[in-house]
Amino acid sequence: MTEVSLSRPAATTEAELEIVLAAASAAAAPLGAFRPSERAAFLDAAADALNAAAPELVPVGMRETHLPEARLKGELKRTTFQLQLFAQVLRDGSYLDARIDHADPDWPMGAPRPDLRRVLEPLGPVVVFAASNFPFAFSVAGGDTASALAAGNPVVLKAHSGHPELSALTAAVLTGALTDAGAPQGTFAVVYGTAAGREALTDPRVRAGSFTGSISGGRALFDLAASRPEPIPFFGELGSNNPVFVTEAAAAERGADIAAAFVASFSAGAGQFCTKPGTFFVPAGSGLVEQLRAAALPAAAPLLNQRIQDGYLEVFQELAGHPEIGTLVQGQDPLTDPPSPTLLLTTAEQMLTDPRSFQTECFGPTALVVEYSSEAQLVPLAESFEGQLTATVHGTDTCPVQELITVLARKAGRVLWNDWPTGVSVTYAQQHGGPYPATTASGSTSVGTAAIGRFLRPVAYQGFPPHLLPEALQEANPLNLPRMVDGKR
Repeated sequence: MTEVSLSRPAATTEAELEIVLAAASAAAAPLGAFRPSERAAFLDAAADALNAAAPELVPVGMRETHLPEARLKGELKRTTFQLQLFAQVLRDGSYLDARIDHADPDWPMGAPRPDLRRVLEPLGPVVVFAASNFPFAFSVAGGDTASALAAGNPVVLKAHSGHPELSALTAAVLTGALTDAGAPQGTFAVVYGTAAGREALTDPRVRAGSFTGSISGGRALFDLAASRPEPIPFFGELGSNNPVFVTEAAAAERGADIAAAFVASFSAGAGQFCTKPGTFFVPAGSGLVEQLRAAALPAAAPLLNQRIQDGYLEVFQELAGHPEIGTLVQGQDPLTDPPSPTLLLTTAEQMLTDPRSFQTECFGPTALVVEYSSEAQLVPLAESFEGQLTATVHGTDTCPVQELITVLARKAGRVLWNDWPTGVSVTYAQQHGGPYPATTASGSTSVGTAAIGRFLRPVAYQGFPPHLLPEALQEANPLNLPRMVDGKR
């Protein structure tokens, strides 16, 4: 493994950034030319190297992020599994969505159909902005990096300022593994500093950007990507409140269990998950408020860094100071570092008068409990939300909630039934995205194998001789891909 100094990396200079971008641009064509199975070997090598480096990576992560050892070990396992899962996707090949329409002189549209062949191809260099709250899974070797590399694109990773030493160490492991596996020079690089990230995003050689973080930061980058002379796609995950709706029947059937599970979910990771249930709707008179008032909240835990601590306290004090919001239950020191968890309380009637002031995302160990007086309020409450990553309903099989679910499916990328949004499984069917401001591209996901589609674009080849076609579209199917041929799979 490459040796890395554990001093804080300096901001990337303009000259250093130019070297990185030139290398990424030069690597794009050769990286994209590798067969999918060959790129799969790169990802497997990266996963193996990161697993082997765990004894060095985890202690640095603990020191920089305040996260416990068990959490970081689990997150690193998720990260390497993610790389291995994308390797499987590459070997399967269906992600290319290869389609072949042979020439048909009798095509019913009234004119002959030419020979058309369509496949997905890499975009080119991608700038990935790492997140702070998952220093492995959404950072240097995280989901955006894994999916962009799997698609055949070089990655320029802008490290997060919350864990720079871990970023440098992880980058050294990843770069070394890719190089040893035969990936082109420039396939991956890490840069530091806000200026370097912005300059990279606006460089004409960069073909896409991705981001996980705040609404303000993500929107600023999204606007930069859109305002370039040649705009590029920007996949930002920005923020979410993740409302949870408890029906009267569910509260009566298992209210105590729901209350206990909610406390565990909103406080997991000190409330620093993008899927934290930030608003909890409960029926008045159900006893849920009383059960929460009597709940034992977890002990205070340090937040990831001072910037998050300051931001949390600012939003917390804004919510807690609202004249129509009270305190339901609170730890001993809600305003200290680390802050004790807090549950705030209001009513549905009050929220409906001014939804935005009640629905501000509070990134940290606080959530808002909302009592509703009638289930007829649930649909208007759901309608009052902006785009979300998740929305949850706790009900029974006989609950009349179809209209509520229909609204939530329009508002959120993932709708849960009798479950909790924290814990985003890396799977084939996962959807981690949603309408703005949850993300800047509601048709995409940043978790799960469908994430590879963000960094691909379709190209159709019309009338080409066989030897000039990409392998994925050649008649003999040398890659043994699943394909659609003349409308049939």
